Amino acid sequence: MCGLNFQDLMVRLGAIDSPPKTPTILGFECAGEIEAVGEEVEGFKVGDRVVALPEFRAWSELVAVPTKYVYHIPEEMTFQDAAAIVMNYLVAYILIFDLVSLREGKSMLLHSVGGGVGQAIVQLVRTVPNVTIFGVCSKSKHEALAATGLIDHLIDRTDYVNEVRKITTEGVDIVMDCLCGEECNRGYGLLKPMGKYILYGSSNVVTGETKSFFSVARSWWQVDKVSPIKLFDENKSLGGFNLRHLLYQQDGSEYVRSTVDKIFGLWKEGKVKPVVDSAWALEDVAEAMQKMHDRKNIGKLVLDPSMEPKPKPATPAKSKSKKQASEDKGGKKDKDDDKKTENGGGDDKKDGGDVAEEAKTNGDAEEGAAQVNGDGAAEKKEEPVAATNGDATESEKKESS
Repeated sequence: MCGLNFQDLMVRLGAIDSPPKTPTILGFECAGEIEAVGEEVEGFKVGDRVVALPEFRAWSELVAVPTKYVYHIPEEMTFQDAAAIVMNYLVAYILIFDLVSLREGKSMLLHSVGGGVGQAIVQLVRTVPNVTIFGVCSKSKHEALAATGLIDHLIDRTDYVNEVRKITTEGVDIVMDCLCGEECNRGYGLLKPMGKYILYGSSNVVTGETKSFFSVARSWWQVDKVSPIKLFDENKSLGGFNLRHLLYQQDGSEYVRSTVDKIFGLWKEGKVKPVVDSAWALEDVAEAMQKMHDRKNIGKLVLDPSMEPKPKPATPAKSKSKKQASEDKGGKKDKDDDKKTENGGGDDKKDGGDVAEEAKTNGDAEEGAAQVNGDGAAEKKEEPVAATNGDATESEKKESS
């Protein structure tokens, strides 16, 4: 089982530092049983149920991972939950309890509250009493998120600053920003004195299907430069967090391992439960990534190697070649000319017998032509498309009807 994260989408678009050389296998999160261990590996054996955070190559049936990025999972935990919980809840836990040190009575503005990390943050925040959450997301997600009862104020992203000000003129104690760009300035402006602003993502750089240098540059240049003196005068704090850098570049593996143990403890106590939006076959990863790109998911997207891919639409029957169409048209024209000659050019009036005879002749000709064309169409439909995609073809027919 594999996890799909927004970071994977940014890697695909080349919107991260030091992207891997292509061709490569993407993915940072997977769960399953150990198939083999190295000679000097300790603490793990074949058959152990684990979750891992490799640096790329997670979207495979077999993955080789250094032991410092591998974690035992509780016996009762499914592989789907394991793949859905580790990375998202790692980010959320470190943000809430280590960087912000959330306490009772605080208020928080949370961007992308419907995403995997957003839902993890909401659940962890609810372990602290009397915290007010302002959740920002698109209007289409409000109904589903309101049904959970975990978010105090759901706000549309289009004008969230004014909406927050209508509810509280003082602002908020904490801003969690995974967007970057202009949202940094707006979020900082909503902070109360002693407030904390945390940047943990830059999803605003993903604006299209391919990497855009201008979107990356715009996101960073839109951010106001805040001097330490300004922070000193206003009693505000700025912070940032990047799990990928901490794990793979800054040797934070032991710190991450201890945090994973705390998260599994919360899971055993029933205080957190990963929200899974949907599961996809590995072959359907492009469609899954498009759903995340369009910000349509609520919770985690996971990839399941054991799932069968969705049936692909049947290939439409081939149309007639230009040569065949030309021949058919020429043959029809010749028949019309012959009819006109027999009937005196077609200008003279016909008596009843001639009309009846012509109708009979034309009817026979049209019936024959229909029969020939019908056989030809049937011949084309029985080509390899029906043989290889028969099930898909039948399902498509049912859907269309």
